Amino acid sequence: MRTARILGVIVAFWGLSACSGPTAWVPPSFLSFVRLDGYNLADVTGVQYTIAPKPGSASKPVHIEYSISALKARGYINAGSLTLPIIGLYAGYENHVSVQVEEETGGPISLEFTIPTLQYVNPIYSQPNIITARMMGSALGFDFLFIKSALGSPVIVDTDGEVRWVAFGSVANSMSSAFTDDEFIIGDPANPKVYRLRLDGNISASELPSRFYTDFNHNIDPGKQGFLAEVGAASTDIESNIIELQGSFAIPNHWNLGAILSTYMSAHGDDAATFVRPGDDWFHSNSAIYDPSDDSVIVSSRENFVIKLDYKTSAIKWLLGDPSKYWYTFPSLRAKALTLATGGLYPIGQHALSITSDGLLMLFNDGLGSLNQPAGAPAGETRTYSAVSAYSIDEQSMTAKNMWNYRDGEKIFSSVCSSAYQAATDKSLLIDYAVADNATQALLVGLDSSHNVAFEFEYPTFECNTSWNARPISLDNLRIEQ
Repeated sequence: MRTARILGVIVAFWGLSACSGPTAWVPPSFLSFVRLDGYNLADVTGVQYTIAPKPGSASKPVHIEYSISALKARGYINAGSLTLPIIGLYAGYENHVSVQVEEETGGPISLEFTIPTLQYVNPIYSQPNIITARMMGSALGFDFLFIKSALGSPVIVDTDGEVRWVAFGSVANSMSSAFTDDEFIIGDPANPKVYRLRLDGNISASELPSRFYTDFNHNIDPGKQGFLAEVGAASTDIESNIIELQGSFAIPNHWNLGAILSTYMSAHGDDAATFVRPGDDWFHSNSAIYDPSDDSVIVSSRENFVIKLDYKTSAIKWLLGDPSKYWYTFPSLRAKALTLATGGLYPIGQHALSITSDGLLMLFNDGLGSLNQPAGAPAGETRTYSAVSAYSIDEQSMTAKNMWNYRDGEKIFSSVCSSAYQAATDKSLLIDYAVADNATQALLVGLDSSHNVAFEFEYPTFECNTSWNARPISLDNLRIEQ
C-alpha cells in the first residue's frame, strides 16, 4: 500500500480555517485535525480512520468514515489539501491513529501516526466510580454511549467509563437531544431554539417557526418525517404538546394532548375540564416515538399513562397505565384502557419509550405515582424499586402482556427521569438510573443480550442534572455520507 504525507497535526481547535461557520469548543483532549497531502484529490472517494483502544480496554476502537462529499460539505478540502477531523481521542494519552484514504484508482493510501492529548479533568464525568468493569472480550451490542446532561453538551463515554467527547459554549443544557449522522440535535430548555452541534464543534441554531412554542422540556426521538419533541406552548399549556421537526426545522405535525383528550372525553360524555387542567402539570409528557408498524405515535404521560394515537387523525388507539390512578375514574378513558395480563407491571411514572427489535414496547418503569392530581384524587401505586419493562400489545382484544422485566433484585429506585434503550445490533441494553441512591448518583448499567451485567459505573448527581437520559451511539462504526 502507498503512504501519504502528513503536513501537520493541529491539536488546538480554535482558529481552524478549514471548519466553516461558528464553533463550540471541543477540548483538544478529544479532537485534533490532521492535514493530509500527497495525492490527487480528484481521485479520492473517502477517508476513514481508527483510534486504537488503550491496553486493557474492553471497548472497540473508534472508527469513523467520511465520504469525500461530506468532507467537502464541511469545508475540509481547501486549496488542494484535505484536513481530517480526528474525533474520539483519549484524553491525556498517546493515541495511535490509522488513516486510510480511499481512491477511485490505484488502491487505498494508508498511514499511521500518534496524537498526544492533554488531560481532561471534570469533577463528574472524568471521575466515574467503576462498580463493575467491563471485561475484555465480553459480548455487548454497543461500545459507546452519550449522556444527555443538564450541565452542558452531551458527553460521549465508552463502556470502560472513559470520556471520549464533550463540547463547551452555546449549549448549556442537552437534556432534550438526539444524535444523527455526526451531529446532535439539541432543544433549548429556556427558548424555542434548536441547535445542531457536530462532533467537529461546528454549531448552528434555528428558532422554531411558530411563536406559539416556548421551550423544549424532555426528549427528542426519531419520528416519521424527522424528530418528535416535547415542547412548551402557551403559558397555561404545560408539558402536553408534541411536535415533529423536519430537517429544516419546519413543523409538519403537532399533537396537543390537552385538545385531543378534551375533544374525545367530551364527545363520550365525560367532563373533560376536570381532567385536562390548563395551568397545572396534569399530563407531563416526557417521551414520544413513532411506530411504523401501524403509522402511530406513542406518548408517555408520566402523570397518567402511555397513550397511542393515529399519526394522521390523532384518534386514540389505546391507553396503558395504572388503573388505580385518577384517569381511570373517567368512563371514556377507561374504555380505551388495555387490560394487563395477571402478574405484569403496569407502567408507572415511566420514561424513555422505544420499540425493541422484536416489536415490543419498552420503557423505563420508574415506579413513582402521580404528583399533580387534584386534591383527593387517587395518585396510584408507588413502588419501592424501578424496572425496565417490555410489553406485547394486542389491539384487537385490547390487552397487553408484560413480556419481561429487568428489576435488578428490586434494589434500585430511580423515581424520576432515567432511561433504557436497546443496542442497534442485538438485545443488549443500556440502563440509566438517573437518580439512584436517594437521588445522589446517576448509575449507568450495560446488560448483554441475556441481561447479564457487563458494566456498571456511576457519577454524583443533583436531581437529574448529570445523566437524565443516556443512549448507545455507534462511534465504532460511524459512516458520514453527506
